[in-house]
Amino acid sequence: MATASVGQAVPYGNDDLSQAVTEKLGVIFEHPVDVFPVGTGSAANGISLASLTPPWGSILAHPDGHINNDEAGAPEFFTNGAKMVLVDGADSKIDPELLRVAVNRRRGDVHSVQPSVVSLTQATESGSVYTLDQLGELSAIAHDAGLRVHMDGARFANALVSLDATPAEMTWRLGVDVVSFGATKNGTMTADAIVSFDPTLATELAYRHKRGGQLTSKMRFQTAQLDAYLTDDLWLRNARQANAMAARLRDGLVGVPGVTVLGDLQANILFCHFPPELSAALHDRGYAFYDDRWDPGTVRLVISFAHQQSDIDDFLSAMRAG
Repeated sequence: MATASVGQAVPYGNDDLSQAVTEKLGVIFEHPVDVFPVGTGSAANGISLASLTPPWGSILAHPDGHINNDEAGAPEFFTNGAKMVLVDGADSKIDPELLRVAVNRRRGDVHSVQPSVVSLTQATESGSVYTLDQLGELSAIAHDAGLRVHMDGARFANALVSLDATPAEMTWRLGVDVVSFGATKNGTMTADAIVSFDPTLATELAYRHKRGGQLTSKMRFQTAQLDAYLTDDLWLRNARQANAMAARLRDGLVGVPGVTVLGDLQANILFCHFPPELSAALHDRGYAFYDDRWDPGTVRLVISFAHQQSDIDDFLSAMRAG
């Protein structure tokens, strides 16, 4: 960012660095892309979904999805009222058979919202990861019914390295139209991005990007972050670090009295059961984690790219001390 501040640059994303980031993402995704940097994942999701559904449409999403639980109605706001329709499934993943029903529910009925877009969270809010086959099946169901596909990739890199896949294999080759390309949870400071694989969406996305307050005059300071993030695979190395430290934490939790790891670790999020007194003791020592948003005693531990082995080991030592 300091380097980007030297000299003069054309504003509003027309600078050389911003153009270079678009080209770099095109190479990474092995596909021509339109890129719209944003300051938050909520903006990325809201603007993306607004480009994929009319106000009388519906967004099909899992009940656990971030767009349903943690964005204060931002998707509905950006879309001018498109309705969130929830499609359940195990492990926070949309069930394909339930989706087959949802994509055709009340189609053509003027009294009902019309199914318009399927939003898939990868990795999910519970830390699970859709397999490539699962993504492909859900995308096919959506496209066969005339719906678009959006991917909420707040933890895109963590899912990608977990699957040992390429960005192309996890997105457009399976039918994903637009990705909310998360970066702030994996290393950048104020920069996520909307990445679109469909050139017919470019004009609408551009206007919604501006109308949503995300077309910044000094865009180069956001794209400087994205450029560094993507250079020399830093984004993938960060994700591997986070996932590896999550695995170290999971292994260390085995045998801690009263602690149970819930589900399988697939990315960088762990759900566990802690005795209330243990949670209270850890909070008193300055550790921060959610323990009041799910069932009693259920905690959510999110491991960062910045966590080192010593951080994990210190936390485990504090747990054993009780």
